[in-house]
Amino acid sequence: MTDVLISGAGVAGSTLAYWLARAGLKPTVVERSRGTRSSGNPVDVRGPAVPVAEAMGVMPALREAATTATTMSLLSTSGRPVARLATPAARGRRDEVEIPRADLAAILVEAARPHAEFLFDDTITALHPDADGVDVHFDRAAPRRFDLVVGADGLHSTVRRLTFGPEQDHVHHLGLYVATLPLPRPADNPHEIALYNIPGRLASIHPARGSAIAAFIFRGPPHPDLDYRDTPRHRRIVLDAYADTGWRVPHLLDALRETDDFYFDAVSAVRLPTWTRDRITLVGDAASCVSLLGDGSTLAMSGAHTLAEALTTHADMSDALRAYEQRHRKLVAPKQRNVGIAAAWLVPKTRLGITARNLSAKAMRG
Repeated sequence: MTDVLISGAGVAGSTLAYWLARAGLKPTVVERSRGTRSSGNPVDVRGPAVPVAEAMGVMPALREAATTATTMSLLSTSGRPVARLATPAARGRRDEVEIPRADLAAILVEAARPHAEFLFDDTITALHPDADGVDVHFDRAAPRRFDLVVGADGLHSTVRRLTFGPEQDHVHHLGLYVATLPLPRPADNPHEIALYNIPGRLASIHPARGSAIAAFIFRGPPHPDLDYRDTPRHRRIVLDAYADTGWRVPHLLDALRETDDFYFDAVSAVRLPTWTRDRITLVGDAASCVSLLGDGSTLAMSGAHTLAEALTTHADMSDALRAYEQRHRKLVAPKQRNVGIAAAWLVPKTRLGITARNLSAKAMRG
């Protein structure tokens, strides 16, 4: 096996391309966008992703682009801090990095670019696997044949849809929505993440780097007909959800009205009985999206490394893909089991729940 097609130039795809090329394989990355793209939300590189980043030589660049947040402040309904928690950076955890997702993706693409072929502004339209490889049709490029195709194309994966069937069969709404947007100015405090809750809704301001980022995370029922590309409808959903909210939310909603540069999606879990069919497999959010508190990027990097390692240490591809899945599911499974706990802490359903969460945060700090 030499030729591997990776769909998606995000965190998982670029990491995988780097490690496959380093092992002597020929990775090609196809990306729908014209260049590196991301929502810009702060994400974490920690735990099993840290040695992967260190071995790639990108940790200095990640630390240089890291956010400056050292404190997470939980606010009362009047906007007064009622509890503060230190971030890993404030606790001296140099082995953990919080970084805007756009910067992480760009750094990983630059690490992989000298070693892999990138096809930007294109996408896969059809996959025809057989026992020896996969014939791939693209929207723009000429058809090509690959030994393996890897879907690293996120929650709304094209590869997963073409291989395993409709998205609704595998993507499970967790009762939350998230929207984020860059603000036109820096945060008042460049070291503080401010979290404001009312029952079922969270609004926050993250200092990020330079301009701050606003985030809305709120509870709501599924919208079966929701198109993740329908920006005007996304805006209406957020405006309706926060119409009667205090603190600085009215100003954040004004910023939302004035920009098209924002991210919106349902918080979801991807669950499949297997990540592989024939010579097509999945990695990152396409295989097992669980991200709510920044774990998605860590799992994407570690999963991509595990897949590359399996492909280069097993002579038989079926054995390699089976070994990758067995090993990486051990990391994914507890995250998927605990996502409800994380949601309850971040967005309590009731005022009593908010009070209990704030008291527990005070106890953690003390």
